[in-house]
Amino acid sequence: MIQAVPKKINRREQILQSLAQMLENQPGSPITTAKLANAVGVSEAALYRHFPSKAKMFEGLISFIEETLFSRINRILQEEKQTEIRCSAILTLILTFAEKNPGMCRILNGDALAGETDRLRQRVAQLFDRLDTQLKQVFRETEIREDAQLRLPVNASSNLALAVVQGRIGEFVRTEFAHSPTQYWKEQWPALAHALFVF
Repeated sequence: MIQAVPKKINRREQILQSLAQMLENQPGSPITTAKLANAVGVSEAALYRHFPSKAKMFEGLISFIEETLFSRINRILQEEKQTEIRCSAILTLILTFAEKNPGMCRILNGDALAGETDRLRQRVAQLFDRLDTQLKQVFRETEIREDAQLRLPVNASSNLALAVVQGRIGEFVRTEFAHSPTQYWKEQWPALAHALFVF
């Protein structure tokens, strides 16, 4: 009888998953390396063999957020050609990602980064800057595509769209994940689209 070879544990992924789970399950509580090591089932020294610092662990989660969101945004841009649908799909993607990853939302709104290095907050700021740039590009293309007109200038349109998304994520964290970011979104998007576009 052939025995199945046990799948090798990817300890780095396991550490990041445990960190994300702790951020979700312990809102408002600081995450210590001792607690994290206990959750993973390894020593603190073992944690540091995979990540030189707790900041690097948070950076790993931020990288995961970036890779997930921007790979899917690129797919949206390839598959969808209409401006309003692109905008709707990108905003819905961000809100859906937030809903499925509550612990990550504490990083996105800065809640989990209180007391951590400034570099982490700058990384999150850069992530939102990239989202802002992407939305601006979508809005600029309305002039080329001529499938809609903007009610506001490009920068103001992008700022409004992103502010709504950030507000929903902030509420999700503030209510300790009781109010879903996608709650009411189906009703709210048409109103937001009307504020953004002249059809």
